[in-house]
Amino acid sequence: MIEILRGAGIFVYPLGLCSLVGLFIVFERLYALRRRVVLPNDLVDAIIQGKAARGGEDSVLARILAFAEAHLHDGGAVRAFGRLEVNRMERGFVFLEIIVGAAPLLGLLGTVTGLVKVFSNISPETGLPDQTAFTQGIALALTTTILGLAIAIPCLVGSGYLQRRVETYAVQIESLMERIGARESDQV
Repeated sequence: MIEILRGAGIFVYPLGLCSLVGLFIVFERLYALRRRVVLPNDLVDAIIQGKAARGGEDSVLARILAFAEAHLHDGGAVRAFGRLEVNRMERGFVFLEIIVGAAPLLGLLGTVTGLVKVFSNISPETGLPDQTAFTQGIALALTTTILGLAIAIPCLVGSGYLQRRVETYAVQIESLMERIGARESDQV
């Protein structure tokens, strides 16, 4: 493993940074987007049954309910606040998208750099490359490609999964907000 990292040369640093940031965002968002933190079952059940909603104090749905109670007759503001909460759930996704694009490009840059290193060390007299430079150049080319893809693929999978999870929550929140709005209009 250490030999692989050595073979990546200077490109190991930006690729390592991409890897660390990507892993942090994926795991932080997985933790932050747990169902009980977004849509606690007790609050959802209370809204569906038309009862007073209590519980889930620091959840996304609880914040939306608190805002809705403070702005009873402004459905537009409540919907806007709901969209704001959905936007907060997407925090960090843009960085995952950048990593998904940048990591393979860094790998490609390492590949091109390695190939330039190989071809620049060909002897004009013999037409053969210096063996050490040839080996290092090929190692750089292959290693950076592997690392770039090994970073981008899990980040792409994580990003897709998290994006779908947020979209599912957004639909559920919108449905619950409609239910809240219908209940408030019945009370008026």
